[in-house]
Amino acid sequence: MSYLCKDTLKTIKKNTVETRIDKELDLLNQLSYPFIDRRVSDRRVSDRRKANLKKITILIPCYNEEKGIGKVIDDVPCEKLAHLGYQTEIIVINNNSTDNTIKIAYEKGYKVVSEKKQGKGNAIRAGFKSVSNDTDYVVMLDGDNTYKAKEIPRFIEPLENDFCDIIVGSRLEGKLNGDSLSFSHRVANWFFTFLTRRLYLVNTTDICTGYFAWKKEVIDELAPHIKSDGFGIEAEMITKMARLGFKIFSVPITYDKREGNSKLSPYLDGLKIIWILLKNITWRPKGKVNKTFNLSWRFKNYPDTIKKHNLDLET
Repeated sequence: MSYLCKDTLKTIKKNTVETRIDKELDLLNQLSYPFIDRRVSDRRVSDRRKANLKKITILIPCYNEEKGIGKVIDDVPCEKLAHLGYQTEIIVINNNSTDNTIKIAYEKGYKVVSEKKQGKGNAIRAGFKSVSNDTDYVVMLDGDNTYKAKEIPRFIEPLENDFCDIIVGSRLEGKLNGDSLSFSHRVANWFFTFLTRRLYLVNTTDICTGYFAWKKEVIDELAPHIKSDGFGIEAEMITKMARLGFKIFSVPITYDKREGNSKLSPYLDGLKIIWILLKNITWRPKGKVNKTFNLSWRFKNYPDTIKKHNLDLET
């Protein structure tokens, strides 16, 4: 069964029809006088795109999000992405929801993956495992309709142009609608982000966001290192992506007040985030040296560098 966006399938079908029309017009042009072919040029463009569609997989982790999940799915700009040359697959990760979250996702015809271990971190890891090998980019956003799925093209463009490896959606640099983010949460986020930028040299302005986009190869390398079960998962991902040497940048996003009840525990989750930020300062992936952060590597290899360049220390 195909779980691609309906608008994606519709665009592919339309392009197939246009290809047939193009072939018919080619025959007519060959039999006619040499007048200029006035066919719409985007028919050929769309045909080329169809043959080279890249794939975006959108992960939506959910726990009792019946009020928001339908709006998030409907807001995904599948048709716009199809015209830009992307096919889109939506995967809803159900984390023991007891409301109508699963029912709504199934009714809309999209894939649902269930994770029995409670916690957002567990749900995200299950989502990573569900990403197909033919995926080029992975996008993740929450199912409570606080983040706007229609802004996904803004996340993909820097990845497509190889500007960076990961895009983080920044609420603090974006548009906060109403009382979507309280003053205390804003101050705490500023503090966490300040620590992250200083300790990890990461060019991001919101480490508590739930809106990300990755190149697929980043997920392949990151997933085995993710251990958090709960809401500290975002801080763990950002700090370990930094230690893995990936290029991380932020884009401003819109942030709305959530649909339904919040699952956050501000003080407990805040302590978890601080602990993760401090603990991962010394974290290094086994078998890989990150030359950006491992200063001992530089000093250890200093003599080899001198030999390589035939430098004479005595001169």
